Amino acid sequence: MQSLQIIFFSLLVSVSVSAPINTALAEMKEPLSAQQSDPRVLRWMEGFPPPADKLITQPDSVYFSFPKLRWSVCHLREFLPTEEISRGLKAPLPLTYAPAHEFAELRIAIDGLTFLPIGSSEEMTWEQSLFANYTDGLLILHKGKVVYERYFGCLNEDGKHAAMSMTKSVTGLLAEILVVEGALDENALVSEIIPEIGGSAFANATVREVMDMTTGVAYSEDYADPDADIWKYSKAASPLPKPDGYIGPNGYWEYLQEVEPEGNHGDAFHYKTINSDMLGWIISRVSGKAVTDLASERLWIPMGAEQSAYQTVDGNGVPFAGGGLSAGLRDLGRLGAMMLNGGKVGSEQVFPEQTVRNIRYGGHRDKFAGFPTLPGASYRSQWWVLHNDHGAFAARGVHGQTIYVDPTAEMVLVRFASHPQAKNGYIDPTSLPAFQAVAEYLMSLAD
Repeated sequence: MQSLQIIFFSLLVSVSVSAPINTALAEMKEPLSAQQSDPRVLRWMEGFPPPADKLITQPDSVYFSFPKLRWSVCHLREFLPTEEISRGLKAPLPLTYAPAHEFAELRIAIDGLTFLPIGSSEEMTWEQSLFANYTDGLLILHKGKVVYERYFGCLNEDGKHAAMSMTKSVTGLLAEILVVEGALDENALVSEIIPEIGGSAFANATVREVMDMTTGVAYSEDYADPDADIWKYSKAASPLPKPDGYIGPNGYWEYLQEVEPEGNHGDAFHYKTINSDMLGWIISRVSGKAVTDLASERLWIPMGAEQSAYQTVDGNGVPFAGGGLSAGLRDLGRLGAMMLNGGKVGSEQVFPEQTVRNIRYGGHRDKFAGFPTLPGASYRSQWWVLHNDHGAFAARGVHGQTIYVDPTAEMVLVRFASHPQAKNGYIDPTSLPAFQAVAEYLMSLAD
C-alpha cells in the first residue's frame, strides 16, 4: 500500500511560492470551480452504499486528490487513526453574535466589499473571493462579536475541518506558554531535553531555533524528487502497517533521530515541518503530556470550546504536531479571540499575556525570505507575523486555512478552505487584500 504521499504533500508543503506572484497566477491550471466541485453537487459518499463512482477510500492518492479532497478535509478520521483533544464536560462558553438584523446587514455589506487582488487590474468582491478560494467556512469576530459566518462544501456548523499546518501554531503556542511560565528553557539544547535525539542534527539546536524554524537540518520537500526526504518521512509516519522489507524509521520520533545537518543553526528561517514534530516531542517531554492532552488542558477546555477536536497520529500513537489537527470553525475563532485578547477569555487569564506579546513581536525579519506574498514578514513560535500597519499575525495552512488576527481592527478571521492548489502563495493575492478590506470596513463602523 502506498505511503501517505498525497496527504503529506498537502500538510507539509511550504505555504508560499518562490516564483513571482504574476508568474504563479499565470501557471495555475483551470480545475473545476468551487461551485462545480462542491461535494454536495458531486454527491460523494451518498447512498447506502454509495455508488462505486462516488466512493472515497484509501489509498491516500484517492481520498486527497482534487476534487475528492473537498469532501475528505471534513472526514480525515475516516481514513486515519486520531487522538482526541477533549473539550471537557462543562457547557461551552457561548460566542456573542451581533443582533440578528445587524448580522444580516453586515453579511450583505461585507459580501459586497470590493478590493484589488495583488497583481490584478480587476476588482473583486468579497463574496467572489470566497468562491475563488474554495472556501468551506468563514467566521469573523469584531470587538468580541461574531459579525459574519458562512459555510460551504463539506462543512456545516457542527462539522470539523482539517486545519493543516495551522496545527503548527497550536504546537508553537503551547511551547511559548511553557517558555513564559518558566517550564521550558528556550535556550536549552534539544539534546538536554531529549537525550534520545543522539547524533541527529537537532541535538545541538536550541529550543528557540526549533520554535522559530531557524535550524540547520537537512530535509527536502521537493515533491518532484522521488528520493526527497518528504517521502521517507511520510513512510516513517504512516500509521498503516509497514510493507515487507521496510527497514526505515518507524514514526515521527525515530525519523527525527536520523536527521542530518545542513547549514548552521540560527542562520536563516527554513519552513520545515520536522521542526514542529521536534517541538511536539520537546513539549511532551517537558509537560509529561501528549500535545493533544496539553492542548485540551491549556486551550480547548478553558476557552469553552463547543466541540472536541482531533489530531492524526503515527503508528506509535504520536500526534502529528505539524499538521494533524481537525477542529470546528467556531472553536478556532475562540482560539483567535484568545490571541487577540492577550490570552484572556472574558475576565479569565488563560495563559500569560506575555505569550502573545512574544509572538506578535515576531522573529528575525532579516532571516525570512522566499515568500513573495509575505514581504517583510517573519516567523515566531510557529506563527506568521506580517509586520503590516495593522500588526496582523496568523496561523496558516495549505489549501487556504487561516486564523488571521488583526489587533488594530480588533478583528479575528478564521477560514477553512479546500483550494485545489496546496500552496498559499496561489491564494494570498486574493486573500490578503480581502482581509485588509474587511478590516478597514469594520474599523469604519460607528460603535
